[in-house]
Amino acid sequence: MYLLGTDEYIKRVVKQYSQLLLRIAFLRLRSTADAEDAVQEVFLRLMTKRPRFRNDDHEKAWLIRTVINLSCDMLKSSARKNVPLDEGLTLPQDEYCQLLSAVQSLPEKYVTVVHLYYYEDYSIKEIAKILELPAATVGTRLSRARVLLKPILEREELLYE
Repeated sequence: MYLLGTDEYIKRVVKQYSQLLLRIAFLRLRSTADAEDAVQEVFLRLMTKRPRFRNDDHEKAWLIRTVINLSCDMLKSSARKNVPLDEGLTLPQDEYCQLLSAVQSLPEKYVTVVHLYYYEDYSIKEIAKILELPAATVGTRLSRARVLLKPILEREELLYE
């Protein structure tokens, strides 16, 4: 176990969680630069607030919740100022990118649940704990997201035929 605030702790946390947090932030912000800014801010908050964690799962849940909240704040702030967030990332149009775009087109409350369930392999129970929601709510959001995604994905498949 590393002591919070030490160089070893910082290196471990950054190495262990950077990619996960970047993926979550990117899904909401749709910009690599903005996602990187959000993740950097999460790590700064971790070091300045120095929260106490019961275990590694609690630490991970705190980081995920913090990056989700920061991403939402960034979106609200840019919308309020009428300033678009950086649109700097252009991805090739392969099936993965089309699937990612379809997920991003969902209402915001479904995006994180879908990402954590399908991309990060969390169970409904684990997602509920991370997002501090009832498990039934998470299950409902997943179900509704599937209903919304189905016609989008069917349309995409028709383009290939």
